[in-house]
Amino acid sequence: MKAWNYVLACVTLLIFLVCLFSYETSLGRKIDGFFDELLGGNSFLIAFHYIGDTTVIIAVGLILLVILWLGQRNYRAMVLVLLTLAMGRVLNQFLKNWIDRPRPDIAEQLASFSFPSGHAMLSLLYLFTIAYLLSEVLESNKKALLIWIVAIILALLTGLSRIAESRHFATDVIAGWSIGYTWFMISVFWYEQRKRKFNKLKNNALD
Repeated sequence: MKAWNYVLACVTLLIFLVCLFSYETSLGRKIDGFFDELLGGNSFLIAFHYIGDTTVIIAVGLILLVILWLGQRNYRAMVLVLLTLAMGRVLNQFLKNWIDRPRPDIAEQLASFSFPSGHAMLSLLYLFTIAYLLSEVLESNKKALLIWIVAIILALLTGLSRIAESRHFATDVIAGWSIGYTWFMISVFWYEQRKRKFNKLKNNALD
């Protein structure tokens, strides 16, 4: 990944922290209220919540692992998938339980905590992981760019669906996207460092 991606990861970490320390302020409540009024009940957006469902994420993760194992024997990429999806899930649950922000007050609301949004965070993680791994094997930069655009749009729509359903506040979703991207780049940094080290050892062995 290019240097600006890591700079952006630092920015998104800062955005997460701003959301964390401001969601109870008047500004945070205004942001939440504005987006709730703007997006609440939007049936088009609500349809995208399925992309971030736990069952879908688990299924996609298992399919990725099988493809990387049987198709490519790419064990390093398998670890990347586990870092982004499995450890991303652990991180999300840890943050939710630590921050313990109640969800919006609606009938038949979910029992888990609200901040940060798991749908926003985990959908970004698995969609970006797919886009990243595909971009590694694609020869066409245009195709890779198209895949990244689709991944970004789907991640945004999935997060917005949680506001439309009143399952999360807007600050939950923004925080989910933000910490999701930061964790994604941390995982990619590990992956690329390991890949660089492997290639260096391989080249030294051939010399």
